[in-house]
Amino acid sequence: MSAVSDDYLSADAVALIERARAMIPRLAERATAAEAAGRVPDETVRELAEAGLFRVLQPRRWGGSELDPRVFYTIQMTLAEGCMSTAWIYGVIAVHYWQLSLFPEAAQQDVWARDASTRIASTYMPTGKAEAVEGGFRFSGRWSFSSGCEHADWIFLGGLLPKRDGSGAMEHTTFLLPRGDFKIVGNWDVLGLRATGSHDIVVENVFVPEHRTQRTNDHSDAGCPGREINEGWLYRVPFTQMFQRAVSSACIGALQGAVTSFRARSAAHVGKHGGKTAEDPNAQTAVTEAMMTVDQLTLVLLRNYANVARCAKTRTAMPVEERLMQRAQSALVPKLCAQHANELLRASAGSGMYKGNAVERIFRDIHQARGHIANNTDAYIRAHGAVALGLPNADPFI
Repeated sequence: MSAVSDDYLSADAVALIERARAMIPRLAERATAAEAAGRVPDETVRELAEAGLFRVLQPRRWGGSELDPRVFYTIQMTLAEGCMSTAWIYGVIAVHYWQLSLFPEAAQQDVWARDASTRIASTYMPTGKAEAVEGGFRFSGRWSFSSGCEHADWIFLGGLLPKRDGSGAMEHTTFLLPRGDFKIVGNWDVLGLRATGSHDIVVENVFVPEHRTQRTNDHSDAGCPGREINEGWLYRVPFTQMFQRAVSSACIGALQGAVTSFRARSAAHVGKHGGKTAEDPNAQTAVTEAMMTVDQLTLVLLRNYANVARCAKTRTAMPVEERLMQRAQSALVPKLCAQHANELLRASAGSGMYKGNAVERIFRDIHQARGHIANNTDAYIRAHGAVALGLPNADPFI
């Protein structure tokens, strides 16, 4: 394994991270209203865009920063200290600037030729029905969980197409559609991450040109034609290795936000029975264990992506077992963060259960994140364990 270093922190990277950190107080102030409205405020999205944060993974030739994934995840964790819903939609929107770069150049021109800051939403579940027609596909379906879709003009949708090898087997494909070709069904009414506006998407018999499709798990040059022009090492990272952390890393920053809020509250709070929260052994244990977990999870993330970057730069295929371990470690993040958010909330006592306590909101947000299929901890741990014990890999995304 590669050692953790800060060699990826260029001056541009540091500036972007500092801009994200400067937003934390404003995000925290807006979090309650955002949750009540069921969407991240347009003002916040505009500030993220103006700060250049969405475009951290976009190619430089399109005006993006084209920086190391560690910068992207650090920005996401930083934003989550103020508002996890904001960090969540940031993660799933910003990673799309990277994926579109793998599509044919014609698709990139379709989206970015007029405005290279144009945002793309997604929902990758392969529920789309595609019928091959001349020049592309007739496409229909309904998808759930499209986070931040109200802030995007294009969308990535999942479907299945036959493999090009003639085997008859099906493979996951990402279809790219403009705003006029899909409808948003507003039905996001859930426990946590309420401001992400992760509504359903409906598509009814629209035409998708061939060049607006990409075989999601085909990591070859043929499967990622955008590499012909976007030649940087960043675009040689396999899809799953890039995407998996976009839906788990916000939990780390949110847990840090819970720690910060808990410390401030505990230092001043006196319970109804006259005891100070700061003197409570449960509170002392909960806060330090949460802080240690944030530290450990962050170190693992940075260490893992140092090796992801090394493999991409040297065009070396990471061993399957290591890829599966990294997938399991990513999925473990929400589970561990939820456990420590539980303890911080428990140590907040009865008065901590009111909505005014930020830990209560963070508790719900992290538990909501655990429901994402990429955060199915036990499934991915077992997938790694099977390979470690000599069985074949059963994860099609790895």
